Amino acid sequence: QVQLVESGGGLVQAGGSLRLSCAASGRTFSGYAMGWFRQAPGKEREFVAAISWSGSSTYYADSVKGRFTISRDNAKNTVYLQMNSLKPEDTAVYYCAATQSRRISAYYYTSSPADFGSWGQGTQVTVSS
Repeated sequence: QVQLVESGGGLVQAGGSLRLSCAASGRTFSGYAMGWFRQAPGKEREFVAAISWSGSSTYYADSVKGRFTISRDNAKNTVYLQMNSLKPEDTAVYYCAATQSRRISAYYYTSSPADFGSWGQGTQVTVSS
């Protein structure tokens, strides 16, 4: 499995921006498709965005489409989540996760947390109104 460590969370005002990073170690990073999820207090973990192993295919939850951008740098073993125009409802713990490369492609993607086998510890994002 691959080990994942998130960073970049914090407190920001509504309308602001944050960039989350997720550094991977262990198995070959480029062999994995990656995703970002979030979990607010009292709510289930929900899909935010996903990216294929090459970075050529990306997918987003409707709630963040047009505001968030997922990207990856395989040379640096890192996946990013650029979050713009943040809203109070974006407040949550954000997790990055890894899945088999076949689960996210140009023709298919999974948004189910159960399909992701490796998870980071999470980073808190708080958006004040």
